[in-house]
Amino acid sequence: MASTSSSPPAVRTAWAMLLALICGFALSQAFRTVAAILAPPLQRELGLAPQQLGLFAGAFHLAFGGLQLFMGMGLDVWGPRRTVLAVFPLTVVGALIAATSDGFGSLLFAQFVIGIGCAPAFLACTVFIARRFPGEQFAAVSGAALGLGSVGLLVTGTPLAWVVEQASWRAAFVVLAVLAVAAWFAILLLVKEAPQPPHDRAAPVGPLAALRGYGELFALRHTWGILALATFTYGSFLALRGLWLGPLLVERHGFSLVQTGNVVLLVSIVGMFGPPLFGRLDPGDRSRRLWILVGTLAVAAMYLAMAFSRHAAFDVGVSTVMSLVAGYIVLQYADVRAAYPSRMTGRAMAIFTMAMFLGVALMQWLTGLVAQAAPGLGLDTYEAVLGAIGVLLAGAALAFRLLPAPPRAPAP
Repeated sequence: MASTSSSPPAVRTAWAMLLALICGFALSQAFRTVAAILAPPLQRELGLAPQQLGLFAGAFHLAFGGLQLFMGMGLDVWGPRRTVLAVFPLTVVGALIAATSDGFGSLLFAQFVIGIGCAPAFLACTVFIARRFPGEQFAAVSGAALGLGSVGLLVTGTPLAWVVEQASWRAAFVVLAVLAVAAWFAILLLVKEAPQPPHDRAAPVGPLAALRGYGELFALRHTWGILALATFTYGSFLALRGLWLGPLLVERHGFSLVQTGNVVLLVSIVGMFGPPLFGRLDPGDRSRRLWILVGTLAVAAMYLAMAFSRHAAFDVGVSTVMSLVAGYIVLQYADVRAAYPSRMTGRAMAIFTMAMFLGVALMQWLTGLVAQAAPGLGLDTYEAVLGAIGVLLAGAALAFRLLPAPPRAPAP
């Protein structure tokens, strides 16, 4: 594990640079969850069907996840600073396209462009942490980064709901574009690339060699168990927080947009404490995978409970608790970091993050189909959507349990 000196000035410098990178990650969090607040006005103004709403939310994650392999190469070859500075401006371009969209097609294209721009955001943070902090601090620092980055989720709660009610959903995209510009300048001014550690200097550094390195990752049997679970864990959380929570509160319980924004804000604030909490509680290699399995099954049970609920307080309460429990996902990052050699950190995190965000796109697309089909089958829309998420998550936990574990730790 590469790290800077442990002297206080070096630690402060590393944290200052990490905070700048977290600004970009926070904006990606805001962009990926904007659909939860914008769904009702988009449905009214553009007449989006539930399936289109799922595609709108999923387009971001399709682009984001699909480019993770290339972002991992960029991070390993060129470093976090140069990679983020080169790609992140596309978030501004995409947000302005969205703000001027006059139909579903241009809105979908805008989401795709934004997803490309945000693609290196959190991956850059994890690679930076792996290079700048000691290995035993990885889970704790990553958890803190996830928690701080969740400030972006706060933006898409009450503040963005207020902007939409005072102006329009287009103004919301303009606000996010301005914040993205500020984040880019923070990274430009504060972040420096870390020197390559001595034991990694002989590693392949060319793009083609980095691309070939993915073959080595996929040849390892334990990669498939990691990816099977990654496809559904974060996707399940984002399906609710990033898409269905707003429509559920408005349509099932009759909440106003600002009331919905208040609930989303509450869920987001509580969720900020989950990753740092689980990062601090990381049990280490021997027990970590068991914790991951139990956390996944607990969240699946919460979804199934919400599916059959008809009480607003219960839905709000379970959503809030779920946002805290979902912090266990940070343990998956630690699991990946410990499963591969340091020279492959960027690419290992890339395929993991790719699975997570392609999973988000898949989950949002699938739940859009479920929501579209539910009335014709005589099912309540949100009962079907939430039930489907719970079942998929439980299936992913089963796959994680049965597929090979890394040789460093016993299967849970």
